[in-house]
Amino acid sequence: MLHLRIYSPADLTPAVTAVLEDEPVVSTLAVVRGASVRPAGDLVFADVPREAANEVIDRLRATGVHTLGAIEVQPVATWISQPGFLAEQAAPGAESDAIVWVDVIHRAYEESRLSFAFATFMVFATLIASIGIILDSQILIIGAMVLGPEFGAVAALGIGLVRRRRDLLRHAVGTLAAGFAIAVLATTVAVLVASWLGWVTEADIAGPRPDTAFIYQPDRWSFIVALIAGAAGVLAMTSNRPGGLTGVFISVTTIPAAANVAAAAAFGLWAAARESLLQLGVNITGMALAGWMTLVLQSLVWRRYQDRRRRSDSSRRRS
Repeated sequence: MLHLRIYSPADLTPAVTAVLEDEPVVSTLAVVRGASVRPAGDLVFADVPREAANEVIDRLRATGVHTLGAIEVQPVATWISQPGFLAEQAAPGAESDAIVWVDVIHRAYEESRLSFAFATFMVFATLIASIGIILDSQILIIGAMVLGPEFGAVAALGIGLVRRRRDLLRHAVGTLAAGFAIAVLATTVAVLVASWLGWVTEADIAGPRPDTAFIYQPDRWSFIVALIAGAAGVLAMTSNRPGGLTGVFISVTTIPAAANVAAAAAFGLWAAARESLLQLGVNITGMALAGWMTLVLQSLVWRRYQDRRRRSDSSRRRS
């Protein structure tokens, strides 16, 4: 169940309430006249099943209320309501399968923003991964993969393609390029300093590393894992089950590959650096492609549910 809170200019409130009153899936509706100061007008509250949220929000946007006021969408963790239960029964599809596009797009922009925090997490994760490479420690590699913040930007590539938002695509590509460049540069400098102090030698990077060799050995399995992880990650984002993202973070070697690029470059091991860069490219491409395909498939499936709902509403109105 989702809760809608709408800040509506007074002259648009009749249109807003008309939309909500016309929707059989809206289980509760309240209007507080004169409660909004900016914009001067009213507060409108409504509850709607997650499965039916897109069409309701689209109809509200068509009134223009969001241009002068605001439409807030909030998840309801726990609720007790017989009308709410009946509304969810009337909305086709399962709540966990529904894509609330305004939420997904908002998260895509937010999680792919190049900020101080994003760049810092990228640097920290890559530094930890470089230590994992030097020590041949899978535990440190996994920790670095969980710490890395890059999946949101990778998922934004698929979302931008599906929703045809070129600005989001540019936003995500720029963030990924800058984030990895900053992380690789900082880690290269750190490895050079460690080498100067005698803490790291070329043998630590070029020598046998049975537990972390997968970082710079891209193969068909790397691409397959990236495809599966990308699809699972986007599904976790759109179905409002973020717990599944942890498994994605520790499945794909983007951060460790970037760390190996930095460590190898610090010692002039360009062949290893190129292989790690290829691994990085394979993983990002696979995840972005899988995310796009998953969203396309979800959209097609959900469109069938929406068509079924429209036919049901038309039959109800005729009767």
